[in-house]
Amino acid sequence: MRRHSCFVFLFCGIFFPGILGFPQANTSIDCDSLLPNYEVEPQTSAPPYIIAVSFDNFEPGNEIQVTLEGLKDVGFKGFNLQAREIEGDVPVGTFKITDPNTKGLECHNTTNSAVSHANSDVKQKVTTTWVAPKDVKDLQFIATVVQDLEKFWVGVQSKTLTPMRSESVNGTGKSKRKVCFQCIC
Repeated sequence: MRRHSCFVFLFCGIFFPGILGFPQANTSIDCDSLLPNYEVEPQTSAPPYIIAVSFDNFEPGNEIQVTLEGLKDVGFKGFNLQAREIEGDVPVGTFKITDPNTKGLECHNTTNSAVSHANSDVKQKVTTTWVAPKDVKDLQFIATVVQDLEKFWVGVQSKTLTPMRSESVNGTGKSKRKVCFQCIC
């Protein structure tokens, strides 16, 4: 009888987390398409999630706080979050991992170019820090958010962030241009 109990316990420990929880160890969200690697179609309704950012503008090296949050107490189990130029389809910049529910991903040979879930716990909100790179154009944060094994949304977007042109603005936000007035009499 003892051997039977051990088998049942072992069976449940191995198979139930994969059946009941998201994500399984081998479940991932593709860096390019942002689609999970299982056979369910994305939702077409408005997503019950938002991406909030701490600044509208950035310079290279700036750190932007990015928060993915469920609306009206709607939780989520999985996600993939990236910054992409408006006209681009690859992640730009890197993330600092500051939330224990997140982990960095390597997309296009860049460490921490995307951030994802670190566990299958239901989350209401996750926060991370994005570091702006050099030479990028207007961008948005874009995410796939997985509510459960049957429901996920692709293309959840933040507002657009605009790079500040460093040649005309210094760290205080004041113009570096010199104004010269000449009077000709």
